[in-house]
Amino acid sequence: MEKKIVGRKESISILDLELFDLDAKVDTGADSNALHCDDIEIEEDKVSFTLLDEIHTSYHGKRMTLPIYKIKRVKSSNGTVQIRPSIKVSVEFFGKKYKSIISLTNRADMKFPMLIGRRFLKDKFLVDVSQEYLCNRKEEK
Repeated sequence: MEKKIVGRKESISILDLELFDLDAKVDTGADSNALHCDDIEIEEDKVSFTLLDEIHTSYHGKRMTLPIYKIKRVKSSNGTVQIRPSIKVSVEFFGKKYKSIISLTNRADMKFPMLIGRRFLKDKFLVDVSQEYLCNRKEEK
């Protein structure tokens, strides 16, 4: 299978959350995908959270509840270990749909509402760090 080339910043849509064209940082240093949200509450087998994305005002402050896929310990970029719930959702990336596991975290200190990690990229994509938003250029052709 030929791998698609992606830039260091791309757009991704999380279909199950009705989040379209989220700005995402492609991060080969991150193991998994992560979504920036707040007020994360775990109750039995469900997780509720508030979306934070000031660029997309229709998403900002939107409250969601979904089944928990897994709860795991994650070492964040600053070295602290966090307990993070994750959800399994359908995403659209480069015009194709994929099932993806996304951990929920407060990324208040980060520039992007979404991180795309290695596990999602593996065997499907190559990262060209000199490029950005190649997904948008492909659609124009």
